[in-house]
Amino acid sequence: MSNVQLVSLWDVERQKLIDLMNNVQVRAQLPLLTNVFTQASCTVFLEAKQQLWDEHGYGPWAFMINGEFAGWGGLQPESGEADFALVLHPDYWGYGLKIFKLFERIAFDEMNLSSMTALFPPSRKNWRALIRFGFIKEQELVVNERTFIRFRLRNNR
Repeated sequence: MSNVQLVSLWDVERQKLIDLMNNVQVRAQLPLLTNVFTQASCTVFLEAKQQLWDEHGYGPWAFMINGEFAGWGGLQPESGEADFALVLHPDYWGYGLKIFKLFERIAFDEMNLSSMTALFPPSRKNWRALIRFGFIKEQELVVNERTFIRFRLRNNR
């Protein structure tokens, strides 16, 4: 099976992150990404993600699969909750469950969280996969004028 490694977002070549965030298929899944992702917006993005680590002790990672940058995500603070985010290049969309299972273990076995959330825009049809993973649909909420559905997975370990 393929090797998934977690590395700092800062360790990824910026152009690879920029290319991912400007990928048409990826952008279609990210309603908050409304502008072209430039060098300048990449810097702002990286600094914001580093601030999460500095303030909360956790945040998103970059994913390397077989040594190649595949995407980013993981657990990040969102309104007092640990929220699971996953942004993968389309070439790696089949790796979502493996990456999720890694972060489920981190959230519940290492961080001892009572639950984690995931925010999905209603337009994403694959949110039903979250239900198969054990998440429960909680409510709709608005983030930066965009509607999302919040799902929660409780720690039953």
